Amino acid sequence: MRAVDVATDEPLMASVAGRYASALFELAREDGKVAEVEGDLAKFQALCDESADFVQMIRSPVISSDDQEKALASVLAKAGVGMLTVNFFKLLAKNRRLFAASDIVRDFQSLAARARGEVRAEVTAATPLSEAQVANLKAALKSSVGKDVTLVQRVDPVILGGLIVKMGSRMVDSSLKTKLESMKIALKGST
Repeated sequence: MRAVDVATDEPLMASVAGRYASALFELAREDGKVAEVEGDLAKFQALCDESADFVQMIRSPVISSDDQEKALASVLAKAGVGMLTVNFFKLLAKNRRLFAASDIVRDFQSLAARARGEVRAEVTAATPLSEAQVANLKAALKSSVGKDVTLVQRVDPVILGGLIVKMGSRMVDSSLKTKLESMKIALKGST
């Protein structure tokens, strides 16, 4: 039996999602399935992004954990998700922790990126970025942090333009919406 050090100052481990993501990552690493599980989690996240009904089913406190387990197992099997990941989500349902599923996916992706020597950055733009924009952003971030950067893109038309980039605990908000709000505050203060 190997000793496992569970005491840590790592902020990721301070949350429920971080602990579950870490446990799944260790299981996947032991089985040599980190890339497979990472792909499975991306499929799960895509299901969440595409279906409000799916999200409602996994977050509803009214639906019994047994019903959530059965529904998840069926949906994930049809999506081609591997058994390790299916069993993990069934455990989340049984423990009533499905509310943290999206955070677990994010934290697992961060752990996998770190294991590959990469840094994960979340980028929010008003419209999808072109391949050239993604390449330029990756290059700029790599020169800033000195490591390869994995970009997770989100589209949010509310920001109007510009970008919001989050890397770890750092965030750069150069969105047009934020700039307009700053100008509005400045104008109100000068009158």
